[in-house]
Amino acid sequence: MTAIPAPPPPGARRPGIPLGRLAGAPVHLQPSALLFAGLVALAYRPVVAAGHTTAAAYLIALVFVVLLFASVLLHELGHALVARRYGIGVRGITLELLGGYTELDRPAPRPGVDLAVAAAGPLVSLTLGGAGAALAAAVPGDGIVNTLLTQLAVSNLVVGLFNSLPGLPLDGGRVLAAAVWRFTGDRGRGVVAAGWVGRGVALVTAVTALLLFQLGFQSLFGLAFALLLVVTLWQGAGAAVRAVRGARAAAPGLAALAAPLAGVPAGTPLARAQDQLAASPRPDAVLAVLDPQDRVVAVVDDAAAAAVPPAHRGEVDVATVARALSTVPALPVTAAVADLREILESNPAALYLVTSGEDVCGVLRAAVLTDWLESQRK
Repeated sequence: MTAIPAPPPPGARRPGIPLGRLAGAPVHLQPSALLFAGLVALAYRPVVAAGHTTAAAYLIALVFVVLLFASVLLHELGHALVARRYGIGVRGITLELLGGYTELDRPAPRPGVDLAVAAAGPLVSLTLGGAGAALAAAVPGDGIVNTLLTQLAVSNLVVGLFNSLPGLPLDGGRVLAAAVWRFTGDRGRGVVAAGWVGRGVALVTAVTALLLFQLGFQSLFGLAFALLLVVTLWQGAGAAVRAVRGARAAAPGLAALAAPLAGVPAGTPLARAQDQLAASPRPDAVLAVLDPQDRVVAVVDDAAAAAVPPAHRGEVDVATVARALSTVPALPVTAAVADLREILESNPAALYLVTSGEDVCGVLRAAVLTDWLESQRK
C-alpha cells in the first residue's frame, strides 16, 4: 500500500466515512479502502494459516490490515504536522484504495517548505519500518507477533522507499518539483518535470511487475495490484502536467510575464535582500516578506525600495518598503484580456498578484502588464 493519490481540488472532497479527528484534522475513509482491506486480508491469510483455524487466520489477517491502515494514517499525519509547522492549514486526511492523501488549505509558499512537507510522509514510513524490524528481531521465534511485525516492517519500508521515487504523484515527485522550482524560480516547471518523471516511474513499475510475474516471484493478485498502481501513477502524473499547462494556456501572456516571489524573513536588511535576489536564478523576481511561519505577508514596492539611499539600505528593514499582501490587487490567471483592462483601469497599482485559486503564481508589474495589453491590440 502506498499513499499516492493526488488530493481533489479545494471544495471537491469526495465523500467518505468520517472516522473522527486526528491532531485537529478530520479523517475520512473511502469505501474503496474497505474493498482493498478485504482483498489484502484474503491475500494475507495464507501467511498465517498454518496451525490456525480458518476463523483465527482471518482474524489475524484483519489485525494486519488495521495496522497497515494505521501506518498509512501516520504517514499522512507526518505531512499534516509539518504543514502546520509552516502555518499551512489542513482540511483533512483521507484513506482510500491505494493509501491516502492530506488536503492542505493552500500551497506551500516556498520550495523549501514544499520539500519539507512532501518528505515528511516517507520519513515516517521508513521510521515505522525500521522500528518494526527492530521489534521483530527482538521477538523470539516465528510466531504470530513476529510475523505481523515482520510484515509491517517490510510494508512500511516498501511504502517509504517507493514513495521516495522522484515522480508525481509520489511524495518523491513533490520533492523533485520543489527542487526544480528552487533552481528555476518556476513552480509550474517543477510540476511538469516531476509529472513526466512520474510517467517514467509508472512504465518502469509496469515492466518490473510483469517480469516478476513471469519469473514466478509475484502472484496474480500481486500483479493486478501492481498494474492498478501503475494506472494510478500514470493518471496522477498526467493530471499534474495537464493542470499546469491548462493554467498557462488560459492566459499565456500572464503566465509568461508574471515574476516569481523571492521570500526573505521580516527583519532582513533591504541591502541583504537585494543582494540575495541579484544572486538568485530569477533576479527579476519580486521580494516578498515572510512571517515566522514562512507565510508571505507582504511584497516589496519597487519604487519605495529605490527611494532608499544605497548607503542606508543596510539599516532599513525590508518590511518597511513592502505592501501587505491583502492590499495588492489580484489578477486571476484565467482572466480574459477585456477583464484585465477593466481591472487595470478601475484599480491601478504598481504590482498585481497573479493567482490561480488560492495559489499565488507570481507578481506582475503594472508597466509590464500595460505593455502586454497594448500588444494585444495589434
